[in-house]
Amino acid sequence: MADRLLTLGEEVAAALAAGRPVVALESTIITHGMPFPQNLEMAKGVEQVVRAGGAVPATIALLDGRPTVGVAGPALERLAAAGMRAAKASARDLGPLTAAGATAGTTVAATMRLAARAGIAVFATGGIGGVHRGATESFDISADLLELARTPVAVVCAGAKSILDIGRTLEVLETQGVPVIGYRTDDFPAFFSRTSGFAADHRCDDPATLARAVAGHWALGGGGVVVANPVPAADALDGADIDRHIADAIAAAAAEGIGGKALTPFLLARLVAATGGRSLAANIALVRNNAALAAALAVALAAA
Repeated sequence: MADRLLTLGEEVAAALAAGRPVVALESTIITHGMPFPQNLEMAKGVEQVVRAGGAVPATIALLDGRPTVGVAGPALERLAAAGMRAAKASARDLGPLTAAGATAGTTVAATMRLAARAGIAVFATGGIGGVHRGATESFDISADLLELARTPVAVVCAGAKSILDIGRTLEVLETQGVPVIGYRTDDFPAFFSRTSGFAADHRCDDPATLARAVAGHWALGGGGVVVANPVPAADALDGADIDRHIADAIAAAAAEGIGGKALTPFLLARLVAATGGRSLAANIALVRNNAALAAALAVALAAA
């Protein structure tokens, strides 16, 4: 039965009806993650990676107030050109922004919710949100963590964003019953770096085993799963250098009074400048790497 609240792209609708593998893709990386036209080139490139892996890409966003699963063609170009003029929609914002007829990029939390409603079980992103540094004072904890606790979607990511307190992020995931599975690694990656100094809960070394682990979690009533896929070694950045740049960026954000939804884009933009663009190149590489693994996982789940 069609979902009157969602608009499905034709290709995505046909794939879901036929039981073919589909991979959800978020859109805040398009609207708030990098400038135009690099964001459009990135989005198209990631979709091609998913196709090459045997799955159908489903970029998710709000377009003129419609939750859209499978943004493509001119609509994708319009979203990319809008950039930060578009809203940034977390799960809590979906109702109000839909009512306002807004166009928005969807965060991990919002993308998970819409993907699950559409019947998509696998989602590729860059890094999940989590507990921000200084959260003991600010209580700044991403809605991504609570959405992972309740929404049965496998989120393939390069760990948590480096700007976060990764240790506390992992503690919250453990408390919420969210398994963290390292793909071909025992270490939990830190977005730009291949390791954070913290261990992943579990390890899987091939898509078939990963699919069985994910399916088993859902069969026993579990919610989301974090699949931690390290940035390719050739594109990884030195952890100590990144930590130093992050500390500088956090200090600058505090001095300028920047927080809330504006904080992550501000910090990432400062990192791009501080690293001479190397962090942007790593960001694109890790998203493509995650898309390839997500496609392999979706194919394995469909075949199970």
